[in-house]
Amino acid sequence: MLNLTSVVLFSGVGVHVSVGVRARTAATASPAINRATPEGKKTLRKGNVVVTGASSGLGLATAKALAETGKWNVIMACRDFLKAEKAAKAAGMPKDNYTVMHLNLASLESVRQFVKTFRYSGMPLDVLVCNAAVYLPTASEPTYTAEGFEMSVGVNHLGHFLLARELLEDLKTSDYPSKRLIIVGSITGNTNTLAGNVPPKANLGDLRGLAGGLNGPNGSTMIDGGRFDGAKAYKDSKVCNMLMMQEFHRRYHEDTGIAFASLYPGCIATTGLFREHIPLFRLLFPPFQKYITKGFVSEDEAGKRLAQVVSDPSLTKSGVYWSWNKHSASFENQLSEEASDPEKARRVWELSEKLVGLA
Repeated sequence: MLNLTSVVLFSGVGVHVSVGVRARTAATASPAINRATPEGKKTLRKGNVVVTGASSGLGLATAKALAETGKWNVIMACRDFLKAEKAAKAAGMPKDNYTVMHLNLASLESVRQFVKTFRYSGMPLDVLVCNAAVYLPTASEPTYTAEGFEMSVGVNHLGHFLLARELLEDLKTSDYPSKRLIIVGSITGNTNTLAGNVPPKANLGDLRGLAGGLNGPNGSTMIDGGRFDGAKAYKDSKVCNMLMMQEFHRRYHEDTGIAFASLYPGCIATTGLFREHIPLFRLLFPPFQKYITKGFVSEDEAGKRLAQVVSDPSLTKSGVYWSWNKHSASFENQLSEEASDPEKARRVWELSEKLVGLA
């Protein structure tokens, strides 16, 4: 029987991954300056932002919010090319302001191919948004990525980790005034909140499962080495996302000027992220958030908030976890002890490097 206390927060944000290829022009107003023009003239160009999982939910709402400004070319990095194209058209996104490219975060080879395809397009990269997510709260058995990692951590953390590491060089060479790498977090991974204390709680333990490769035949599918739990796997992956944002900041911000940030844009209770949850939860969760907790946020509003972190001049601080109050004003939020542990972040980084073939 579903307990409304547990309904109070399996909130997270994300969407699945989709993608394909199309050339777009990149000439309209934006603060970016191209200094390589003939005779040293300075010209304005659109910013280029990659958004993973942009075919639905938060990713699509963010892509739309950015594309409608006319100042951004949004690269919709998605697993299903046709779904992304149809979603963009249905949302009324201006066709000159988005590009669809194929990306399947459940395959590290697909991640590497996406990087090659993006570079072949000749577009500079100004902002990367790691948004896509898998959430399998009712799964009794684990599923696996192409490389044999448990799916939630494999997609949400490892796929994004490789993507961010590979595209870091592209961000470094951007001439855009404000280069950013944004990783979507979740309140459910923060055990210093009410939502983060709804069982099963996020806990990476001593990382023995991550060290063992997250695959059943050779060890545990869970980061902490415990028994598989789909809801916990998602929450653990969000802790990894928030840890990696901070580790990127420590390692690269000072030398590159790139702003690294995470965020929780609010409880998007109607998002497709919950499509694998039980029907009663999907029925009760939106009104519970809207009328009882008052924490409900629409996909459009959440998309505008993430778009703020992409483009707002006032949100350029690096190493920050952004949240919004009841007046929709952004503020720097505090992460839990585990999600802000620098030693654990370093260890997750090193183990993840080995698993994705960077070490």
